[in-house]
Amino acid sequence: MHLIQLLLPLYDNRDQAFAGRLYREVGEALVARFGGLTAFTRAPATGLWQEDGVHTERDEVVVYEVMAETLDRDWWAAYRARLEQRFGQEELVIRAWPIERL
Repeated sequence: MHLIQLLLPLYDNRDQAFAGRLYREVGEALVARFGGLTAFTRAPATGLWQEDGVHTERDEVVVYEVMAETLDRDWWAAYRARLEQRFGQEELVIRAWPIERL
């Protein structure tokens, strides 16, 4: 079993909020494929990183997560590329961990 998290940005590169329909569409697609979804949307997380070792970039994200029996890396790579295009991002983070249901 794997836990897969998607970090979705709240704002575009011009600091304009993305339309709510984008998040609904992602949620609907994930529920249809994986049978469920947990969305952490009430308290956005803040991401900080350095592009050039000097200037710190900042992004606010919501986290969507799903559980899957197997990790289809090819599907996730293609889905990440589609999301990067839809959200206008150079890179969108999707990460996975092996988990054990208790």
